[in-house]
Amino acid sequence: MSGVWVFEDGIVRRADSDPPSGAGAGGSRPNKVLVHVPSGEVVTSYDVLERRLRELGWERYLYDPCLLQFHQRSTVHLITVPRDFARLKLVHMYDVVVKTRNVFEVRDAAAPA
Repeated sequence: MSGVWVFEDGIVRRADSDPPSGAGAGGSRPNKVLVHVPSGEVVTSYDVLERRLRELGWERYLYDPCLLQFHQRSTVHLITVPRDFARLKLVHMYDVVVKTRNVFEVRDAAAPA
């Protein structure tokens, strides 16, 4: 990972990255959404995500107070997302996309389905 890294107050961060701002810092994803491609449905909650993953043979895996995890018995893949949907970030969305090829997409929130 290239770039300039700064160590301040015990925290390492990229100096060229945008600093968090406002109330949406951390889990904010103002312009991207996870979409179930076959139905065109935008994933707005973990109920929607879990329902769509179950249709594909994914199961809930272990209990963790901070994370939700799903796995398929036929693969070694594990999808891990934060338990709080508001903390779902772009990296989590792409984790779902990569492990469920051609079923989910990350799209711009303003783009038509």
